[in-house]
Amino acid sequence: MIRTLALVATLAATPALAQSAHADLNAIDSAIAQFTGLPQGAPGGAAMPVDRRLRLNPCRVPLALGWYGARRDTVEVSCPVAGGWRLYVPLAVTTQAAASSPTVIKGDSVTITVASEGFAVSQPGEALESGPQGAWIKVRGLGAAAPVLRARVIRPGLVGIDLP
Repeated sequence: MIRTLALVATLAATPALAQSAHADLNAIDSAIAQFTGLPQGAPGGAAMPVDRRLRLNPCRVPLALGWYGARRDTVEVSCPVAGGWRLYVPLAVTTQAAASSPTVIKGDSVTITVASEGFAVSQPGEALESGPQGAWIKVRGLGAAAPVLRARVIRPGLVGIDLP
């Protein structure tokens, strides 16, 4: 009888132990929504839920949340204890917001980098279109007969073309 009660008590405690073995990812999503003040998927809110494949140690203290980067487009979530963990959660951005803050402006002098496995070549050029970081824009080298190319904005003053 005592063994049966002990077995039942052990089995009843097993789900509680299994639940506390990893951090509650839904709680992390909720903390991010509270921090940004916007629901997940809304412009300015988390772009996606935290990856459900993560197996983070539970955090016994309140989570630390803060902006990561000057553009405030990523939230840093961490468990502020020794041996804790840290996540970076991108925020959803509308194309209107991205277009309103171009990284490269039409007429800017840029460095055009063409790269592939094992090499990279650069030349000066001019932006023929404005665009935010990550956007593809038209550029042209400074030569008289330089062709118009499409390059991805990497950062202010730098655009790149990756070869296969």
